[in-house]
Amino acid sequence: MSGLKLEYLVPSADLQPFVGLFYRFSSPTDVDELERAQRAQLRFRIAGGQTRYAFPDDVVQEAPTIHLIGPTTGPTRVTVEGPVVAFGMGLEAAGWAVLLGSDASSLVNRCVDATTLFGDGPAEALVGLRNARSLAQMVTAVEPWLRRRLEAKHGATLGFVRAVDAWLAERASPALSDLIEATGLSRRQIERRCNALYGAPPKLLARKTRALRAAVTIANGGEPELDVFYDQSHMIREVKHFTGRTPGQMREEPGHLAQLTIHHRLALEGQVAPLVSRT
Repeated sequence: MSGLKLEYLVPSADLQPFVGLFYRFSSPTDVDELERAQRAQLRFRIAGGQTRYAFPDDVVQEAPTIHLIGPTTGPTRVTVEGPVVAFGMGLEAAGWAVLLGSDASSLVNRCVDATTLFGDGPAEALVGLRNARSLAQMVTAVEPWLRRRLEAKHGATLGFVRAVDAWLAERASPALSDLIEATGLSRRQIERRCNALYGAPPKLLARKTRALRAAVTIANGGEPELDVFYDQSHMIREVKHFTGRTPGQMREEPGHLAQLTIHHRLALEGQVAPLVSRT
């Protein structure tokens, strides 16, 4: 029986446009798990040894204690010398824009030392994280730094992110013309801004969201909407491409980390955005 534990905490209302969820992950032993395609993550290793990510493009990187992972386009193999305790947060596109102000596509399928990006703030937060005894205390330890970084909110960025998220959440195969109409931007402008904020163009975002939504439905015992794919073979290929597992494997043996992720996120439905709970 795996000793993996994963807890989630919904951010306070003022942080929700920027952070999807806070989480605490722990394991009494070494970790060797497959992560699904993800949005960007900021992670703090509180306990544990050498950490490696084998990304979908076969690049393997060793992760420093505090690291930022850019958006991923497929399954990533994560190995950590245990015992392990880690704190992290999923960054929404607006969070990426305000915290980093750089192009997300430059860090797709890569991790980087967060202290080189953010200075001493994360290292100072790590001291509080190591003294925390619960996920709530961990969030309290990191919130002051986050809020300082987020003081310069960008209304235009938030408006664009909300339009894209609504476009992705509205239907499984959204038409780009609808996003053009909703934002008043050209196709090229939308693609450029999506690459900068999400690390992918809108069509790839839609594919990723559709596949992850289907995978969550399958892992939860339901039947995915086949009519949003070309056919069943297409659905199988897409789910495997973004999760590393076929629909049959998602139903029967999704992996410990995937099970925990899906179960806990679904339990938060209604408290977080549908793109967080359903993908």
